[in-house]
Amino acid sequence: MLKEVFFAFIWIALLILAGRLVKQRVRWIQRLYLPESIVAGAIALILGPQILGAIATSIGGEGTLLSGGLFTEAIRDVWSQSPGIFINIVFAALFLGEIIPSPGAIWRKAAPQVVFGQSLAWGQYVVGILVTLIILIPLFDANPISAALIEIGFEGGHGTAGGMAGTLGELGFEEGADLALGLATVGIVSGIITGTFIADWGRRKGYVQTERAEVEDSEGIPELTHSDNPEVRARRRQLSRGLLVDPLSLNFGFVGIAVIFGWLIQQGLVLIETLTWGQTGFTMMEYVPLFPMALIGGILVQIGMVRLGLDALIIPRLTKNIAGMALDVVIVTALASISLQVIGGNLGIFLVLSIAGIAWNICFFIYYAPRIFPDYWLEKGIGDLGQSMGVTATGILLLTMVDPENKSGAFESFAYKQLFFEPIVGGGLFTAAAPALIAQLGLWVTLLITAGLLVFWLGVGFLLMRQESRRMGAVAE
Repeated sequence: MLKEVFFAFIWIALLILAGRLVKQRVRWIQRLYLPESIVAGAIALILGPQILGAIATSIGGEGTLLSGGLFTEAIRDVWSQSPGIFINIVFAALFLGEIIPSPGAIWRKAAPQVVFGQSLAWGQYVVGILVTLIILIPLFDANPISAALIEIGFEGGHGTAGGMAGTLGELGFEEGADLALGLATVGIVSGIITGTFIADWGRRKGYVQTERAEVEDSEGIPELTHSDNPEVRARRRQLSRGLLVDPLSLNFGFVGIAVIFGWLIQQGLVLIETLTWGQTGFTMMEYVPLFPMALIGGILVQIGMVRLGLDALIIPRLTKNIAGMALDVVIVTALASISLQVIGGNLGIFLVLSIAGIAWNICFFIYYAPRIFPDYWLEKGIGDLGQSMGVTATGILLLTMVDPENKSGAFESFAYKQLFFEPIVGGGLFTAAAPALIAQLGLWVTLLITAGLLVFWLGVGFLLMRQESRRMGAVAE
C-alpha cells in the first residue's frame, strides 16, 4: 500500500507541472487567474475513468486499455482520502509565524471589514436555507444539508469542500461533497469574472478612489505580516545553534504540534458533549472535522512560542510553503475525485444554488459596501466579494486590481479581518458544524440561528455607520 501512496503523490507532482505548462500555453486560463492546482485537478479528472476511461470503454469495451483511465484504482483510492487529511495542515499553518495583535486592537482598525465579511457569510446560509425550503426540497426532493453548500463551496473554497467530504458522507449526504466542489469551481470562476467587471465599472463610474489618492499612512494600520525582520533572524541563528535538523523539518514539526493541539481540542469537545447534552441524543461534535480545531491549535502554538521566546524558530516562509503544498494536494485530489455523474444527476440543485449564491454576493456588495465603508468602499469591499466567491487569494487578486499600491489600507483591513473570520466561517468552526446542525435541528431552527447572526452583524454595522456619521459631523463643525 505504501508503494501506491508514493506513486499517487508522484502523479500529483507531475499533474501540477502539467497544470503549469497548460496555463502558460492557454490564454483564457491566464485571464481567469486560475491556480495551477485547479488546472492540474481538471487534467486528472479528464484522464480518469469518468472521461478518458468512458471514451476508451465506448470504443473498445470494458476491460480494454485505459478503460479505467490513466490512474489505477489504488491511486484513486489514495486521492479520495487525501483532501480530508491535508486540509488540516493548511489550517494548522495559517497563523504560524504571524504577528497576532490583541483582538481589541484589530477590531478598532478593521471593524467595518469584519462586519462586511461576516454579513456576506451569514447571508449565504440564509439564502441557501430559503432556496432549499422554497425550491430545492419541493421541486428536487433535495437533502436539507444542501442549504449549507453555498457557504461551504463559495466561502470555504475547494479545500474546505474537499475536506468536508467525510463529514457529509457520515451524515448520509455523499453527493454533497461533489456538489460543493462544483460550487467552489463556479464560485472562483464567477468571482474573478464578476470582480473584473466590477473593477472596470468602478473605474468608469469614478468609484475607485485610489486612482485619485496620494499614498497615505493607511489609517495607521500596521501590516499583518510575519515576524521575520533582521532582529528575529539573529535570534533564530542563536536558537538554531547546535540543532542538527533541517529548518523545513523543524517547521513541519510545529505544524504537527498545531494539528495535535487541534485534535486534543476536538476530542475534549466530543467528551464534554458526551457527558452533557449528548446524553439526550443530540450530538454534533462527532461530525465536526479536525481542520477548524487545527486552526485554533496553530494560534495556540504561535502564542505559546512567543511566550516562551522561541517564536524565531518559526520561519513564516517555510510554514506558508508547507501550507501551500498541502493546499495543492487538497485541490488536485479533490477535483480528481469529483463525480460528474453526481453533479449531472443533481444539475437542478447545482444550478439553483450557483445562481442564488452569485446573486446574493453581488447584490449585497453593491448595496452594502458603499454604506458600511466610510471611504474607499469599492477597494475595501471587493476583497471580501472575491473571498466570498472563491478563496482568500481571489479576494487579494481583485483587491490588487483596483488598489495595486495599497493606498486605501484595504489589504491590512482584509488581512486583519481573517482573525475574526476564519475561526468561525469560511472553513471555520460553524462551516464545519453547519451540516450536522441542519441534520440535528432542522432547517427552520438553523434559519433562525443564521438569520439572527446576520441581523446581529447588520446591527453592528448600523452602529458603526452612526458612529462614523457623528464623527464626520463633529469634524464638519
